[in-house]
Amino acid sequence: MAKLTANYEMIVVLNNKLGEEAIKALIEKFKQMIESNEGTIEEINEWGKRKLAYPIEDEIDGYYVLYNFESKPDLPAELDRVFNITEGVLRSLITVKNV
Repeated sequence: MAKLTANYEMIVVLNNKLGEEAIKALIEKFKQMIESNEGTIEEINEWGKRKLAYPIEDEIDGYYVLYNFESKPDLPAELDRVFNITEGVLRSLITVKNV
């Protein structure tokens, strides 16, 4: 039988120059996307401002946010699509968590 849901871990690196309010708005936007697509958020862990290993778009530091959630298998592809078109997202990675 096919799995209906899976546990995912997603890390998003946001441009630190957006400002505190814009960063909070993006964090909330991604949270709402997960919940509106029948996902369940287990934890959102804001790591805050960290130095990048290498410059991305001429930025040397970014704002890291880690999401742990459970959803249907089609949601990560939609999230990845949205990350690619959202201004202020430097990098993102979504992986399946082995529980």
